[in-house]
Amino acid sequence: MAVVMMSVETMMAAERSRVAHQSLKHIPERTCIACRKLKPKRQLIRLVYSSAIGVVEVDQSGKKPGRGGYLCSTRDCWGKRLSKNRLEHVLRGRMSAENWAYIVRFGAELGAGAEEQSSEVGEFE
Repeated sequence: MAVVMMSVETMMAAERSRVAHQSLKHIPERTCIACRKLKPKRQLIRLVYSSAIGVVEVDQSGKKPGRGGYLCSTRDCWGKRLSKNRLEHVLRGRMSAENWAYIVRFGAELGAGAEEQSSEVGEFE
């Protein structure tokens, strides 16, 4: 039976390492399918393709089953940079014209909501 003796310095270094690893919290990151920027998952909006019904939906909870993709909440990513073909490629499914119109409408409403919030903030300054 071998007895391993650890020095005080070794024990203190091990404790510092353990404490350092505990203080770092993992933040999941995802890539926006339009601008290709890596951002924290909570800052992005998830779109999910449900193959059972063949529809792309906005997933507010982030927990719906199906193939998902993420978009920034900026008008630029929802407007100019996002195309139907790109979205179909990422989600690996086909979209109807009505479904595409719903996604475009959601992006327009999202951009309008952000503009209203920024103008409200400006009023108080």
